[in-house]
Amino acid sequence: MRSILLIEDDVFDTMMAQKSFEQFNVPHTLHTAFNGEEALDMLLGRFGTPALDPLPEVILLDLNMPRMNGFEFLETLRAIPTLQHLPVFVTTTSGMDLDRAEAERLGVSGYILKPLDFASGHDLADSLSLLEKLLK
Repeated sequence: MRSILLIEDDVFDTMMAQKSFEQFNVPHTLHTAFNGEEALDMLLGRFGTPALDPLPEVILLDLNMPRMNGFEFLETLRAIPTLQHLPVFVTTTSGMDLDRAEAERLGVSGYILKPLDFASGHDLADSLSLLEKLLK
């Protein structure tokens, strides 16, 4: 069973991601965080939040969130030696080249425009890469 951390502030987008995993029979445990700060609390086990054990095999990250956005989360994650190896796929509504370039600079494994859909979409190659990683 795959462990996935979805960092997303929109309930509808969270439900769509869950539906995509079920549609393609991806066995998974989905952990959700509302923003980057919550996600770091879950990954590091801080402020009374138990640490995820095992660590997620994949992180799905929205860019535009309250408190700590996706870029701030990525900067922090990449600076933590025990977490910097985790594959992160950005799932966002932003098709801006500047956002995509910044995400790539921060070492993302893929950049997928919402909604997350393994069967179609503009970023089919990145979506299929994510699906492949989850089905291994």
